[in-house]
Amino acid sequence: MASERLDFACALAHKAGNLAMDYFRRLDTLTVTAKGHQDLVSEADRDVETLVRNEIAAAFPHDGIIGEEHGVVAGTSGYTWVIDPIDGTANFVSGIPQWCVILSCVSEEDIVLGVIRDPNAGETFKAGLGQGAYLNDRAISASATQSLAQGSVGVGFNGRTEATDAINAIGALVSKGGVFFRNASGGLMLAYAASGRLIGYVEAHMNAWDCLAGMLIAREAGNGVLPFDLARALKTGTRVVVGAPGVFEDLKIIAEASFAPHDSDEIVA
Repeated sequence: MASERLDFACALAHKAGNLAMDYFRRLDTLTVTAKGHQDLVSEADRDVETLVRNEIAAAFPHDGIIGEEHGVVAGTSGYTWVIDPIDGTANFVSGIPQWCVILSCVSEEDIVLGVIRDPNAGETFKAGLGQGAYLNDRAISASATQSLAQGSVGVGFNGRTEATDAINAIGALVSKGGVFFRNASGGLMLAYAASGRLIGYVEAHMNAWDCLAGMLIAREAGNGVLPFDLARALKTGTRVVVGAPGVFEDLKIIAEASFAPHDSDEIVA
């Protein structure tokens, strides 16, 4: 059943990405509102999520759904979809082609699939649990780097945690000879880390719809991923540390030293 859902998710992510692109090509017609500091939502977000929810409900009517814009629908199948219709809305409404559609599906035990669709680049990053990770139809793997000084690390920033979290992480990274990268789409940066374009990604707190797909894709591609409590992440989000095997421990140390504790953090030794 998980593989059936993965095929469905890839097709749906393409369809959702195409709808989002229709809006992106006519930005001057969009209605945009602010949800919070540096947190925007447009009619495109809402309409794309409605499309995704309707397609899931038709194909898998007993699955649950958690989405960024329209809340929670309980299910009875043991599967729950976690969706972000447009990750990187600030980029989207500014005409910057760095945003994506994110779909993941979880069971009670683990993330079973993740799909990140970048319609601007024509790229689909995808993984099923235990099935490896792919960019379109090509297998991807983590960076082979052994040093933070060889490659760039994505550093996320959000309005829910202290600004010093990101500032501290950037300072610690640079002090070790590293370079930081940010494109304002956590989903894409996780996809880039999964595929070896970045050597890692850290953020003090991410919501489930932003990070679950990317964390599974990264893990299936051979990256280290900081353990977390799935049930808590679905409710309140989680800290995210993803890294190539050669730098993962270094990134964990940076995150631990840089990020203030958050209510949803799962403390793992």
